[in-house]
Amino acid sequence: MLTVSDLDLFYGDAQALDGVSIAVAEGTTTAIVGANGAGKTSLIRTISGILKPARGTIRFRGKDIAGLPSHVVCDLGIGQVAEGRQIFPTLSIRENLEMGAVIPRARAGAKDTFERVLTLFPRLQERLEQAAGTLSGGEQQMLAIGRCLMGKPDLIMFDEPSLGLSPTMVQELFRTIRALAAEGMTIILVEQNVAASLKLAQRAYVLENGRVVLAGTGEELLADPAVKQAYLGL
Repeated sequence: MLTVSDLDLFYGDAQALDGVSIAVAEGTTTAIVGANGAGKTSLIRTISGILKPARGTIRFRGKDIAGLPSHVVCDLGIGQVAEGRQIFPTLSIRENLEMGAVIPRARAGAKDTFERVLTLFPRLQERLEQAAGTLSGGEQQMLAIGRCLMGKPDLIMFDEPSLGLSPTMVQELFRTIRALAAEGMTIILVEQNVAASLKLAQRAYVLENGRVVLAGTGEELLADPAVKQAYLGL
C-alpha cells in the first residue's frame, strides 16, 4: 500500500532523514521504533505532507505523494493521529469530530462514520457537547483517534499515542489499536512502548540518526539482542 524509498529530509543544514526506505502492506501494522531524535516523527510528518523531502519517493497505492499538501494526502486516504493529540480545546467533542470530516472523501456517509466512532468510544458519546479541552488526557486521545477516523482513512499513522497516559489508559489505547487492526485497518505505529508495539506489529523498523538500521517482523525485533538492550532494558 505504501512504499517509502531513499527519503532524505533536512531542517536547515541538519539532516533528519537519511535514505529511509520502508514498505507497508495493506491490512498490516508496521511499527517504527527508535530513540528520541531518531527521525520517527519526521518520517510520519513527511509521509503526511506536513514536511517536504529533499529527495526520495513516497508511493501510496502506486501514486507518488512526496511533497503533496497534507490536505491532499489526507483526502487520498492517509490519516494521522498527531503526537500531543492536537485537538481544538475550545470546541466541543461533536465539533472536533465534525472537523475530521471536512475533506471530500469523508462527506458521504459522515453520519454513519460518526456513529461508528461513538460506538468505538462510548465515553465521548456521553459528553458530546463538552469542551474538548476539559477532557482527561486519555479522553483527548480517544477524541484525536475519533477525529482521524471521521476522515475515513485507509491508513492511520499514530505518533506516540500513549505519551502522557496512565497505565490503564495505555491498555485501553492498545485495545483500540488492536480492534482497528482486526477490522483490517492499515496502521503505522510510532510508539515509546516498544515492547507493546512490536508485539502488535507484523513488520517493524528501527531508526537511528535518521537511518533504518534494523528491519524485520515484530517477533524478530523483539528477539534481537540489540533491540533488547537498547529499548527493552534486557
